[in-house]
Amino acid sequence: MTSSAIGQADTRNNSHLGVALMVIAAAQLMVVLDATIVVVAQPRIQAALGFSGSGLEWVTNAYALAFGGLLLLGGRAGDLLGRRRMFVAGLLLFSAASLAGGLATSQAWLLTARAVQGAGGAIVAPTALALIATTFPAGPPRNRAMGVYAAMSGAGGAIGLLAGGLLVAYASWRWVLFVNVPIGIGVALAAVRVLPAAARRPGRFDLAGTITGTCGVAALVYGLSNAATSPDGTSHWGDATVVAALAAAAALLAAFGVIETRSRHALLPVRLLRSRDRLGANLIMLGVGTAMFGVFFFVNLFVQDVWGYSALRTGVAFLPMTAAVLAASAAAARFVPRIGARPLVLAGAAASTGGLYWLSWVSEHGTYAGGLLGPMLVTGAGFGLLIVPLSLVALARVAEADSGVASSLLNTGRQVGGSIGLAVLGTVAWTVVADDARAHAAAARTASWQAAYRHALAAGFDRAFLVAAGIAVLILLVAIAAIRVRRTDLSGG
Repeated sequence: MTSSAIGQADTRNNSHLGVALMVIAAAQLMVVLDATIVVVAQPRIQAALGFSGSGLEWVTNAYALAFGGLLLLGGRAGDLLGRRRMFVAGLLLFSAASLAGGLATSQAWLLTARAVQGAGGAIVAPTALALIATTFPAGPPRNRAMGVYAAMSGAGGAIGLLAGGLLVAYASWRWVLFVNVPIGIGVALAAVRVLPAAARRPGRFDLAGTITGTCGVAALVYGLSNAATSPDGTSHWGDATVVAALAAAAALLAAFGVIETRSRHALLPVRLLRSRDRLGANLIMLGVGTAMFGVFFFVNLFVQDVWGYSALRTGVAFLPMTAAVLAASAAAARFVPRIGARPLVLAGAAASTGGLYWLSWVSEHGTYAGGLLGPMLVTGAGFGLLIVPLSLVALARVAEADSGVASSLLNTGRQVGGSIGLAVLGTVAWTVVADDARAHAAAARTASWQAAYRHALAAGFDRAFLVAAGIAVLILLVAIAAIRVRRTDLSGG
């Protein structure tokens, strides 16, 4: 290609960067919010399709299991087969599964559709991040794009709760799935026009690594999803299915590690983990997923079960936190080239720690403005400051051929972290709830049983927030020890 032709192509690509960013951001938001938008609709789904309490959990778990298990494969598929091609394929698969799920008339039908949705999301999420790394020039354009991507990633959960509340209140539970169809198809059509095409790359899929890695992550997510202590205080960590799943995950992931060190076409090239900064960024993202999922889950339960909020009011209650994530992400994208990633990661970890500790003081007698708003704003700002620099660090100095798998590794960390958060924080919370309820059973004679149980719920959730604050402290320590990346590594200099 001549220099003039290259210049024309660059000009054309630059003119499409804004639209390209909108396409990528819309896809990422759709994938992230779908993990929570269905949560609000679960009571209606249970009534319509006759799910049991334990069976209902799989409306969420089926999505999480497929999504987490297939992320590495989705990222590598984009590297080998072309990122735009896989991005569009993932969107269309996600949209078709959403349509099928919205039309479901049986439990098996809905759960299958949710699993296929997760598979589509596992293709879209890593290719979306990789497309930012390969489409936007290093420096301010990529930083701004990462800021938007991070904002969608961080705020998507809260937006999903609000959107779910609106759709359930004014339409039907089926619309929490139908809403993805026009969005997904529209984004896929736009992607073909504005995202750069990439040819297939030479290489083969690592079959042994794909099987062990995918099954290992899926077994880990499955085991953690079933491990958390029940609301009645019953522990499931010793259940045969949980022990078997976690043991299988350990064996499969160990085998995956051995295979990847020897494979010529590794699903996860070992060279990606030799950078201390990149390894630290992925470990921190694991912790961010653990804390962030816990906050969304338990704040959602707190305001509904303790304060009696409706689903719609709950979604509105998350809006300030969403705004904090968006504002902090934009600020992080602006300041990365000036001060580097390390100060932002340290500030984000410190803010998250303080916000989560503050959140652990909320009580059943508190108010939204006086007890919840402040810590949610601080915690949201902390998460927003973290996601942009972590994404940049994880992809800094990564060869274009590996950007998809590097992106999938970051997404896998966040997804597995979410499963760890719900398992560990759930165990802490429900154990405290059960113990507190038993301890105050006698006192309930002089007060209403509902008041005593609300107190027990508040005590359990507060303990979960305190443990989440401890996880944020670990994030801070890892950041201090591992993040040393230079500003020039993030700016392309």
